Amino acid sequence: MPSHNHAVLEFQVRKDNFAETRFVEATAMPLGDGQARLRLDLFAMTSNNITYAAMGEGELGYWDFFPAKQGWGRPPCWGFATVEATNSERVAIGARVYGYFPIGTHLDVTPSRATPNGFFDAAEHRKSKSPVYNQYLLTSADPAYDSDREAEQSLFRPLYTTGWWAADFIHHTAPLPGTVILTSASAKTALATAHQLKSLGGAKLIGLTSARNLEYVQGTGLYDQSATYDNAVDMVLEGTVVYLDFLGRAEVTAALHRALGDALRRSVMIGATDWAAKPGGILIPQAKLDGPQPEFFFVPGYAAERIKQEGPALRSKMIVDLRAFYAISNEFVNPTRLSGPEAVESSWQRLLKGRVPPTEGLVLNA
Repeated sequence: MPSHNHAVLEFQVRKDNFAETRFVEATAMPLGDGQARLRLDLFAMTSNNITYAAMGEGELGYWDFFPAKQGWGRPPCWGFATVEATNSERVAIGARVYGYFPIGTHLDVTPSRATPNGFFDAAEHRKSKSPVYNQYLLTSADPAYDSDREAEQSLFRPLYTTGWWAADFIHHTAPLPGTVILTSASAKTALATAHQLKSLGGAKLIGLTSARNLEYVQGTGLYDQSATYDNAVDMVLEGTVVYLDFLGRAEVTAALHRALGDALRRSVMIGATDWAAKPGGILIPQAKLDGPQPEFFFVPGYAAERIKQEGPALRSKMIVDLRAFYAISNEFVNPTRLSGPEAVESSWQRLLKGRVPPTEGLVLNA
């Protein structure tokens, strides 16, 4: 079905100054053959979105998914959308999908590799990207979808998935740790990782955080011990140690490597919640550190390899755990629904300045 022209809104940030933002109103062009237009209904904004921007350039190249004019970027998000118009036989008007979008109101896609579960966007500029970011799942056939928990899914689904696979990685890769130390312990990905590690058992969990968030981290009940970064020397270790870094602050990593000494057997980089310290995103430290050299954990590659080894039942197990976590997540984070361009811009600025408390989960539509 041909589409009519109408205005769409794009949220954009300056690539060299994330505090400079704008909404651009553009006229939607007629859909090409095989294309469909998705209207974004609901999406989450967390520090993860800032991290995507911080990793916009370079190997991961998150700016490349949804190009903007020179000097500007369109930050990605995860959420739900409805098919508003279509020239594709592969997707019907009114269908609802979960997937990866630019913050704004619309996304035009070229559905391909369609199954009863969804489709992939075959847009030329996305072909080199990991398939996990290019897949759009139909809520009508998605085993991980819960119609009563869309806000929780927007907030936690990609982050929980990262945490689940990180915990699997820790438990299936030697050396098996007696202690796991997690930085940025109040961040949603760290919470999800700690929850799954606690469920698997076998290791003491230590959460490191800022003084401002220490009480919150202690109150989650996920960590056996909590400490601030400047009091990390008080940690009581058991057995060999694996360090999971969600913070990305070089001096914290260097100090912990020194303090842990020979007990530290593995140092794994997962996130960069301290995005300002990593303008190029997650970077392996250039300076030589005491102990093991940090390694970068890339979820899509690891998950694909593990599912190839173990079979699809492993993915099914992850989905069962994910669905169970939607309700549990309310113990740590309360979804806050906001609407409109001003709310989007305000939420971005609050996240940039670190003014969103860990108890608050921002769920928006533009």
